[in-house]
Formats: sequence, C-alpha cells, structure tokens
Amino acid sequence: MKLRRLPLNLAALGVLVVSVFPVYWMAVTAFKPTRDIHADTPQFLPLHPTLDHFRTAVGADGFLLFWRNSLLVSVTAVLLALVVALLAAFAVARMRWRGRKAFILMVFIAQMAPWEALLIPMFIIARDTGMLDKLSMLTLVYFIVTLPFTIVTLRGFLAAIPAELEEAAQMDGASRAVAFRRVVLPLLAPGLMSTSLFGFITAWNEFAFANALIIKNQDDRTLPVWLSSFGNVFGTDWGATMAAASLFMVPVLLIFLVLQRRVTTGFIAGAVKG
Repeated sequence: MKLRRLPLNLAALGVLVVSVFPVYWMAVTAFKPTRDIHADTPQFLPLHPTLDHFRTAVGADGFLLFWRNSLLVSVTAVLLALVVALLAAFAVARMRWRGRKAFILMVFIAQMAPWEALLIPMFIIARDTGMLDKLSMLTLVYFIVTLPFTIVTLRGFLAAIPAELEEAAQMDGASRAVAFRRVVLPLLAPGLMSTSLFGFITAWNEFAFANALIIKNQDDRTLPVWLSSFGNVFGTDWGATMAAASLFMVPVLLIFLVLQRRVTTGFIAGAVKG
C-alpha cells in the first residue's frame, strides 16, 4: 500500500516545492547583501544576512501611505461583504421564497465569472460618475468581487447549523434576531473567519482594478501598484524589491497562521454542506 502511494506522495512533494520555492527565494534574497544577490553562484542561504534592504523599503517614499490605503480598502470591503452576504445567506439557507433557486444560480454564475470581465465596465462607470482616482470606488469594486464567494460559503455553513437550535431559543422567549445573535452567530465564527480571510487576500493582492481606477491621484495607490513601480524607483536594487514584497506578504501570513484552525473548519463546512 505504501509503495502504491509513493508516486502520489512524490508528485505532491514536487508541487509543494514548486509552489513554495519562489516565496522562499524572495525571503532569502531580501536578507542578502547586494554583492551576494548579483554573485555568479546562487546562494540558497544568506551567508551574510542584512536588514539594509528592509530599511530601504520601509523608508521609501509612500510605503506607509500605500500600506494604509491597502489596509483601509481591504478591511472595509471585507466588512461590507460580510454584512450583506450574511443577510443574503440567511435568507437563502433558512427561508423559502419565490426566485430563491434563481438567485442562488445567479450568485454561482457571478462567482465563476472572471474578474477581468468587469474591468472595462467598472472603468466606464467610475469615469461617468466621477469616481475615478477614489478609494471609495476601489472599495466598492472589491466588495462586488468578494460578495458571491462570501454568500456561497456562508450559505453552506448556515445550512450545517440545525434550525432546531433557533427554534428552541424562540420557544424560550427569544425573538428571531436574538436567537440568531446568541445561538447561530457564535457557531458561524469559523465560516466568518474563512470568508473574511479569503476576501482580505483577494483585496490585498488585487492589482488590475487598482491600476486601472487610480490614475492621476498617486497618493491613493495601493501596495500592489506601488510594488509594480518599485523596481523603477530603485533601478536594479532587487534586494529592496524583495524586502518590500516580503513585507507585503506578512499581514496575510500572520492572519492565516493565527486563524488557521478555524479557517480550515470554515472552508470544509462551507464547501460540503447545503
């Protein structure tokens, strides 16, 4: 049995190495001095680690401003998506109404549609409404992009919670809103965390919309757009570029490590229930 699984395990190991190595090389390069980065022989470990590249990245013009913009847009879009999706998922999972199946179908279609298909329509809408170069428009776009997945996931998680729990609370005198807040909402914590993490990663890493909708007002750029021009600012300073990319990755990595168990539970429940 073990020998039969050996090819599959080797294939999985190969996929892991291919996926992780670019991240590893980015982090290692960020700690190398410039002479080691441009050395003819590649070094897989930083023999003379330095923090100079991180100082250069943090001290670069606009780094903290663009970091704040990315955080503001991502968090706001995620919170809006959670509120709206929670109401929609509750209506779909707990209620029966005309057009329910059609609504679910439209949500699935919206989730499967490529985000790039919205780029030109969103640009035209932003131009015609005077919303170009505004973080509020970018927040709205990220909200629209993350909403379908959030609805689907929370619907599956709500369907996994027995409705009898709410009914028992209502029989004890609680209103439907109170029963939802005190009984259902605590059980939804893994689902809320998993969907919010996905939405945050989507908004945090997004480049195309941020690059297309923020044109003239450079102070409203986000970190991905800033990183795309980082190489032009520092020329061939790959160490500073990799340090900036490493700092860009840290918030998502920390959030995932802290919420890993609940996030995994949320994705599983949201995927197989309903």
